[in-house]
Amino acid sequence: MLLSGIQFSRPLESGFRLKSCRNDNFLDFCKRLTLTDIFTLEMPSSSAITIFMCGDVMTGRGIDQILPWPSVPHIFEPYVRDARGYVDLAEDISGPLPKPAGFSYVWGDALDILARLAPDVRVINLETSVTACEEYWQGKGINYRMHPRNITAITAAGIDVCALANNHVLDWGYAGLAETLATLKEVGIGIVGAGRNLAEAVAPAIVTIKGKGRVLVFSCGDESSGIPLEWEATAATPGVHLLRDLGDESVRAFAARVHDAKEAGDMVIASIHWGGNWSYEIPPEQIAFAHRLIDEAGVDIIHGHSSHHVKGIEVYRGKPVIYGCGDFINDYEGISGNEQYRGELGLMYFVQMDPVSGKLAGLRMQPTLMKRFKVNGASQADALWLCDMLNREGRRFGTGVTMEDDGTLVLQW
Repeated sequence: MLLSGIQFSRPLESGFRLKSCRNDNFLDFCKRLTLTDIFTLEMPSSSAITIFMCGDVMTGRGIDQILPWPSVPHIFEPYVRDARGYVDLAEDISGPLPKPAGFSYVWGDALDILARLAPDVRVINLETSVTACEEYWQGKGINYRMHPRNITAITAAGIDVCALANNHVLDWGYAGLAETLATLKEVGIGIVGAGRNLAEAVAPAIVTIKGKGRVLVFSCGDESSGIPLEWEATAATPGVHLLRDLGDESVRAFAARVHDAKEAGDMVIASIHWGGNWSYEIPPEQIAFAHRLIDEAGVDIIHGHSSHHVKGIEVYRGKPVIYGCGDFINDYEGISGNEQYRGELGLMYFVQMDPVSGKLAGLRMQPTLMKRFKVNGASQADALWLCDMLNREGRRFGTGVTMEDDGTLVLQW
């Protein structure tokens, strides 16, 4: 269990021992605890809501080519003109890939983990257009798409909500966006962050959990993540929920939308596509924006993404702020560069929120490795690498992680 960020191996009634921890600051804190401190720590509600989140899910391009219904393979990148070229790169490194692969193939070991932990809500950033449209967005340079008949590759993981305010959802133009929205709607997946107009793009997806309450998911992105300004939805035109900046006006507008939709007891997630692909730096304006969404808009969870690697985590006033989830599914295998960030490693985030206090009750993370175009459980060495990195990057926020015997990472704050 977690008591204000301290993990015990079994309930207090039968005694307890503190798990091992690699964060020296946290160990110093533990040493100063008294029995009075321990017994007055807040207990999380037994009706806690568990939310699965991950980084970018990019099932287009190379991955689309190994699924049962591959798109026409031509793409319009400066150096690669055929999406099958990304399959070739992966096969040069890891050997032959199945063709066609089953719809659930790309999720690999993640499906067993999801079945075992059984989260109440499953949220991803779907960073591809889902379309057979041929009218690509000219001049952009990268054009991700997955054939609509491959949508089972998303439903296979029981995804509830797809955040779409990102820099690939309009890669195949407005017709491609319309087909993406229609395809997701047809299979019953919640859509957020893009729409036929601004009202649709900014509206939340709402998931009702029987006996626990509602979870509201909002999605937005800013220009720093590579979203073209022309993609901004307006009252009369389709597009994405684009933040022109992270200042006062954006905060006020976001807060107004949350306040209009939120009811007592609701849990609110802000899924934000922001920042560049490679850097551990978290700009001050992102930190300030996250804090203000919590303070002024009533947001409970910040689900940040865009970076191709995992970044540091903050807990601000009892609310989790994940600044960068890293990529989760992509076709980057065999592409060199930026190896120091270990972009092939990912995390499955299982955020446990107490609906009574509205605060974080626990955050467990399952380390993963993207190889052979599917999610694999990470080795203990790779999990330890992620553990050390999160402790290093979380130090500025007063957070760290412990690693359990099976490689699961548990947040401490």
